[in-house]
Amino acid sequence: MYGTIRNNSVDFGYNISLPHGSFRSRTPKLAAIVGDTTAAPEDCEEHPVPSSDTSTAKSPCTIENSAKDQEVGSVSKEDWVGLEDHKMIRVCDKLIDVFMVDKPTTTDWRRLIAFSKEWSNIRPHFYRRCQARADAEVDPGTKHKLLRLGRKLKEIDDDVQRHDELLGMIRQNPSEINAVVARRRKDFTKEFFEHLHTVAESYYDNPDEQSALAKLGDTCLAAVQAYDTASESIEALNAAELKFNDIINSPSLEVACGKIDALAEKKQLDSALMLMLTKAWSAAKESTMMKDEAKDVMYHLYMTARGNLQRLMPKEIRIIKYLLTIEDPKQRLSALQDAFTSGEELEGKDVDSLYTTPERLFTWVQTVLDAYRFSREGTLIREARDLMSPKIIQKLEELKKVLQNNFM
Repeated sequence: MYGTIRNNSVDFGYNISLPHGSFRSRTPKLAAIVGDTTAAPEDCEEHPVPSSDTSTAKSPCTIENSAKDQEVGSVSKEDWVGLEDHKMIRVCDKLIDVFMVDKPTTTDWRRLIAFSKEWSNIRPHFYRRCQARADAEVDPGTKHKLLRLGRKLKEIDDDVQRHDELLGMIRQNPSEINAVVARRRKDFTKEFFEHLHTVAESYYDNPDEQSALAKLGDTCLAAVQAYDTASESIEALNAAELKFNDIINSPSLEVACGKIDALAEKKQLDSALMLMLTKAWSAAKESTMMKDEAKDVMYHLYMTARGNLQRLMPKEIRIIKYLLTIEDPKQRLSALQDAFTSGEELEGKDVDSLYTTPERLFTWVQTVLDAYRFSREGTLIREARDLMSPKIIQKLEELKKVLQNNFM
């Protein structure tokens, strides 16, 4: 059938198996090579067979293609090898011609190799045939195309073999996936997961094996994501430790605070560094062996970092957090009116003057409430996630009503 491969194998003595509808060719020739078991080779002529002996008579083409199933008899070993080589040359020539004329995509090549049950047998013959035809070719353009075909397919073939080797390792030791990921994280590429999916597709006639491979793919992906998350956390802690040591080793308190301010301006004052400064101040505060001057330094550094970190928050989040600290409804309403009265925004040492609009504040309140209702905490920015406790959610519901009744 033109366009879509219908059958599962090639009858040239070697099979290239494909599931139904998994590979589309742009010419009938590719269909004949990789999917149509009824297609006869181009060099085979049909011969009439006497009706009186249809059970035993065969065309010359059928005799050649089923030679492996007959008794060798008086055929010498050298002649048998010659027949096999000739058969391989024909298969390779047809594949080369289709690749040269049809120019399938590299994705098609990957799928063809992954689905094939006999590509490992065809492989060495194919590359030798590409080289032999290139050596014998007179036209420079065709010679270049043949060499390029062999080189490009070899690159893809090598990739597929690496993916197969990694997949085989995982299938043999599914309980060791985390260890394999830790050793070979760079090999778990997008192409590997695409290959795993393709291999799973090839088991179209074995639903249990197909399901097992799909599950294995999900497990691999989860292991890779867990590894990446852990690696990012370790990298963040290492980077924070370097920043912390640089701040602590400053020649003066003024220089240390300046470094914290500089990190904040570059948006490099992250939660990992803040955690280290908080722990350092907490340890200093409880220590009986540290001088008061040293404790004051740690406290000052902690407060400087905390102030800078707060200023990195969206101002609406800072306003909401401030409003939630006010218990008296009248005072909260007054604070809302102040927040919606535009003026010059000032950042003081202890107090900042911030302004916004009712619509923007309402949007942030609604975002937090929606995230809580639909369990989408991961969609919130980090600074807003501490608003997700049930008590605070109740206060946010009250704040939402105040905004709707008085300012919307």
